[in-house]
Amino acid sequence: MLTLSLHQLNHLPNADFAAALGDIFEHSPWVAQRTAARRPFASPQAVHSAMCATLQAASEREKFALIRAHPQLAGKAALRGELTADSTREQQGAGLDQCSPDEYAELHQLNADYEARFGFPFILAVKGHNRQSILAAWRRRLSHSPAQEFAEALQQIERIALFRLQARLSD
Repeated sequence: MLTLSLHQLNHLPNADFAAALGDIFEHSPWVAQRTAARRPFASPQAVHSAMCATLQAASEREKFALIRAHPQLAGKAALRGELTADSTREQQGAGLDQCSPDEYAELHQLNADYEARFGFPFILAVKGHNRQSILAAWRRRLSHSPAQEFAEALQQIERIALFRLQARLSD
């Protein structure tokens, strides 16, 4: 993973800025591409705020596509080793690669129930969580309305992006 200083990031050509931060939002480089012109940024938080503003200004269709670009937690892609490096690190950090057979069975059922109810994968910024807190959040959020959960998914994506950006910037 490339680490940059804020000064370096502010002085990259737009295409290089987009390449450096294009994976902060899962499989959605358009967020970084549209944010590049807003430079210079005074702080890493300002970079994150600008990227989130870009996301919030996107169409509902683009937001839905971004949500759908996220992998299921402990889903088939994880089991096959097909996650991005960031997603792999995040899920391993929460212990999702160490589930018991019963936990995997519950996670797979929750994935199926959640996708059937909302039409997109359950998204949680798992940093600071463990398997038990993830399962509790999942069960609780299944009772949300589709509108509540759409908004919650976007908030979680913004948190994930913040953690990824903090790991990427050296300032």
